[in-house]
Amino acid sequence: MIIELSDFFNNPSLIEVGRLKIQYYAVTWVLSAVLIFQYLKNHHITKELQLTHDQVNDIVFLYGLIFGAMLGGRFGYMFFYGWAQLASNPLSLFFIWEGGLSFHGGLMGVIVSLFIYSYFHRISFLRLADSICAAIPIGLGLVRIGNFLNGELFGRPTDGSWGFIFPTDPYGFTRHPSQLYEAFFEGLFLFIILMFVSSKNKNHGVVSGTFLLGYGLIRFFIEYFRQPDSHIGFVALQLSMGQLLSIPMVLFGLILLMRSLRKNEAIS
Repeated sequence: MIIELSDFFNNPSLIEVGRLKIQYYAVTWVLSAVLIFQYLKNHHITKELQLTHDQVNDIVFLYGLIFGAMLGGRFGYMFFYGWAQLASNPLSLFFIWEGGLSFHGGLMGVIVSLFIYSYFHRISFLRLADSICAAIPIGLGLVRIGNFLNGELFGRPTDGSWGFIFPTDPYGFTRHPSQLYEAFFEGLFLFIILMFVSSKNKNHGVVSGTFLLGYGLIRFFIEYFRQPDSHIGFVALQLSMGQLLSIPMVLFGLILLMRSLRKNEAIS
């Protein structure tokens, strides 16, 4: 089934009133934070850490969304995907109106923010990370849907009977809807796995390790269906930047998961 999308999928703005524009991408980010907060405020790890609703609010919106995902995502995008522009104009790092956020950069930003928060509030960093990792797929799924509605980050051309023609594609190829693949596997599928793991194992770091391992593997595989960034292409060994950045996630996640499970066996 070949689906040719309308120009609706080439308009990033949900509402436009004069100069005021409310964009799909911004809506999915805000909705993600709201749903993550709602999920975490009654989560068993949150109760275990004895965090108040106000603390969860600060962790999600201030440390997670603003300091972590948005600032880290912007820094990561410019260093991983926009280095040439950054080298020619360092101030472009702050040109947030041009768009451009990297998940891997955002993840590093969230890790640094959570470490700072856990240090000053004297709570377990790994356990706090477990709670956040359990909820991150909610945001991943919604943001990928935002990518689909924007007609951006679409997939590679396909000769199969299944594909979408995006109005934003200058070549008009039939492509994989890789944004929807990511929304399902990085979002719903990974969320269910982490929900199961967090309910069965309370050892610190198990959920975080599972998230890093699971997301890294999913992202690496789906990148084979996603069109590489036009200004970068394949970086090395016919691998995209997203795949190269996912390899350390898989390795670190596997190490963290094995250490956490081994520690659990030693205690029992």
